[in-house]
Amino acid sequence: MTPTERLYFSDPFLCRFTGRVLAHSTWNGVPSVVLDRTAFYPEAGGQMSDRGLLGGQAIRDVQVDDAGVIHHMLESPEGTGLPEVGAELTGEIDRVRRRVYMALHTAQHMLARALMEVANAHATSSRLGETVCTIDVDLDELDERRVAEAEDLVNSIIDDDIVIRSFFPTPEELTALPLRGAPKVTDNIRVVQIGGFDVSPCGGTHCTRSSQVGMVRIIGVERYKGKGRLFFSAGRRARNELWEEAGTLRSLGRAFSCGPLDVPASVDKLRRDLTDVREALGATRAKLAESTAARLAAQLEQSEDKRVVAVLDGATPEHLRSVAARLTSQPEAVVLLAGRAPEGLSVLITRSSGSSFGCGAFLKRAAEAAGGRGGGRPEHAEGRLPPTTDWPSLVASLLG
Repeated sequence: MTPTERLYFSDPFLCRFTGRVLAHSTWNGVPSVVLDRTAFYPEAGGQMSDRGLLGGQAIRDVQVDDAGVIHHMLESPEGTGLPEVGAELTGEIDRVRRRVYMALHTAQHMLARALMEVANAHATSSRLGETVCTIDVDLDELDERRVAEAEDLVNSIIDDDIVIRSFFPTPEELTALPLRGAPKVTDNIRVVQIGGFDVSPCGGTHCTRSSQVGMVRIIGVERYKGKGRLFFSAGRRARNELWEEAGTLRSLGRAFSCGPLDVPASVDKLRRDLTDVREALGATRAKLAESTAARLAAQLEQSEDKRVVAVLDGATPEHLRSVAARLTSQPEAVVLLAGRAPEGLSVLITRSSGSSFGCGAFLKRAAEAAGGRGGGRPEHAEGRLPPTTDWPSLVASLLG
C-alpha cells in the first residue's frame, strides 16, 4: 500500500476531514482501517496518538507502520464490522486533545533548545505522556537554577508570539539549516522552525505561533539512569494543574483561617506545635512507664522465681517495651506482659541477661494454646492473642 496522506502536515488545526477506506488491515493483531488520507496523528516521536471519531465510531488508537501506512483502530461495538472498502468516511479529531499535544510538543522543542542555551544540556530523548511529559539530557545532574532560567527563556519566547513554520525543505535548504538534532529519516524530512530560536526535524503536530503554547511549566528534575530528567507541562494541561494546585492552596487557607500565601507559615507553626506535643507526650509516656514499672517491680521482688505477669489495659506494644526495659534491669528477671485492646492482646515476653528462660519457645506454646500468633528469640518475643485470652491463667497453666 502507498503511504497515507497526512493532512495534519499542512494544517495542524484541521479537526474534521473526509477520507476513503483503502483497505482493512491489522496492527499487532487488532483490526484496523486504512484511509487514503487522514488528519489523525499516529503515535510517534514520543507523542501520543489522536482520538476522535471515524465514520461515527470512536478511535481507540492510531499507529503508523514502516511503509508510512496509518492504521486506525476502532472501538467497534459488539457485532459491528469495519467500514466497507471504498466507503467515504468523516473523521472528527478530539480538538482538545490535539491542542494539548500541539502545545506540549512545541514546548518540548523550545525547552530542549533553552536547556542547550543556558545549561549546555543536550536532549537525548523525550516523552509526551497522557499525564507526564519528560525530557532526558546528557548531563549527570541538572542545576535547578539553570532549569529555571530555561523555563523563563521559553516563556519569553511564548510572550513574543513568534511564527512557527513546519515544512519539507529541499536537500539544499536542509543542508543550510542549523538543525538542533540529526533527522531520524533520510527522505521527506520535515522541519519545525520556531522563528530564529530553534530548528528541528520532526513529524509531530505543532502550534503555528509561539503564543498558542500558552505557558510552559517545569514540574521537577531528577536523576534517571545516571543522567538528568526534567518533568514539564504546557498549555491547557499546565493551566489545569495550576488551577488544581491553587484550589488546594485556597482550601488549606480556609482550613487554617489564613490567606493562600500564608499557608506555609501556618504549616510551619503547626509542625512546631506538633513537635512540642510529641515531646510532651513522650515525657508523659515515660513517666507512665516509670510508674507502671515501679509498681510491677514490687511484684517482681516478692516473686521467688523472679517472674512478673501482668495485663495492662490499653497498653501499646511500645508501652510494653518501655515498661519491660525498666524491669529487666533487675538480675534474672522474666517479664511476661500483655496489653489489652478491643482488637486483641499484645503480648511481650523478655528476660534479663542473668536468666535462661526461653521467651520465644514459651510464646509459641502460648500462641498455639490460645489460637494466636507470635514468636521471637530466646531473650525476647512478641505476639498477639485473642482479646478474650486470660493471660495470667494461660501463663500459670503453661508454667505448671
